[in-house]
Amino acid sequence: MPTAGPLILGRRRFEVDDRIIMAIVNRTTDSFFKGGSTFEDADAMAAVVAAVESGAQVIDIGGVKAGPGTEVDPQEEISRTASFVAQVRARFPEIVISVDTWRAEVGRAVCQEGADLLNDAWGGVDPALAEVAAEFGVGIVCTHAGGQQPRTRPHRVQYDDVMASILDSTCALAERAVSLGVAPERVIIDPGHDFGKNTAHSLEATRRLASMVETGWPVLVSLSRKDFVGESLGLADPHDRLVGTLATTAISSHLGARMYRVHDVAPTLQTLEMERTIAGVRRPTFARRGLA
Repeated sequence: MPTAGPLILGRRRFEVDDRIIMAIVNRTTDSFFKGGSTFEDADAMAAVVAAVESGAQVIDIGGVKAGPGTEVDPQEEISRTASFVAQVRARFPEIVISVDTWRAEVGRAVCQEGADLLNDAWGGVDPALAEVAAEFGVGIVCTHAGGQQPRTRPHRVQYDDVMASILDSTCALAERAVSLGVAPERVIIDPGHDFGKNTAHSLEATRRLASMVETGWPVLVSLSRKDFVGESLGLADPHDRLVGTLATTAISSHLGARMYRVHDVAPTLQTLEMERTIAGVRRPTFARRGLA
């Protein structure tokens, strides 16, 4: 197992106690939360600008909805993401650009345009994606998806021990990426909330996040407005799930997760800063109560 250390992505270095916000910008027409509101270039760039101004350090660009929906072939996914990566890189040279894809050919196209991180949410279903990350010297997210195929929903999925499965899968993917030539400080693991899991599995993965942190690999969590939050609180509409998401975010930070893939940058930043301040890692912005 690696020793926990800095995470280096693009031109940025993040220390172990840092909490990193990855803002979601989907170039899709059918996002489960924002529909097609950032499908057009101008709208997507406005979302990037707003996210950066609100404190995001990473922009995660996606060209395909995670769940079932309209078929998007590789060329269409490339057309939605690669040129936009180039636009974001030109406007924000220092920002870390991630692309949410499971396809190696898409990964190659976006890396050629300046992407720093390949966010593989489907558990290495295309083994060549890690090879692309090694070739271009970029980072990779290694996610547990329970063997699900891309864009499918779990059905009566079972695990003897969901965290054991998560650890076995993500660490194996991380170790393979390093063996191919990806720098260890550019590898991230993700428990894959809702991916190949029911709500009980996602809640257990959250409770036991410390087990992932103890591996030494930096941990990313993608919690934002997900179904396990909605089912926990009886909230069918993703628009109602922000408070539950932020509660889960605070617990995840306390347990050591380092990166957060989110729709809501400003509230997430406040949540993480409060947790870090309680933990004693961050000082209060000012402290004069009872001192004057």
